[in-house]
Amino acid sequence: MKTLAQGTWVLVADGEKALFLRNVTDAEDPYFEVIREETQENPPTHEQGTDRPGRFNDGPSVHRSAVQDTDWHRLEKDRFASDLAAILYRRAHAGDFDRLVIAAAPNVLGTLRQELHREVEDRVIAEIPKTLTNHPVDEIEKLVKSEMSAA
Repeated sequence: MKTLAQGTWVLVADGEKALFLRNVTDAEDPYFEVIREETQENPPTHEQGTDRPGRFNDGPSVHRSAVQDTDWHRLEKDRFASDLAAILYRRAHAGDFDRLVIAAAPNVLGTLRQELHREVEDRVIAEIPKTLTNHPVDEIEKLVKSEMSAA
């Protein structure tokens, strides 16, 4: 059984904010200290795009079809998850943590899984597909402990 032992890191992330936490006590009564906080400005797509969606000809006919506009907001969320994976790799390579719990919004968790380096993957002891970034740290402690004991 994988527990929230002392020294375990917890990454809490969504597409715009991330908290890197470390459990300084034990699994019975976890107490997380904030190691690092990352944020990203990510306005809605309509504020980021400058052009109208493109169009193309459907061949020799006079019909023209619209091309779906790029979802800049979604791209920035994916880029943020990639940045988090890079931070985790650097910190794992430096030996800063041996165990990692990832609590992230489901779509961010999916992107993180794709981006994590093997060295980080080997240290992941649990994944929690929930958005916890707007919770206070003491609530995150309770929710992560509850999720880990239910697994």
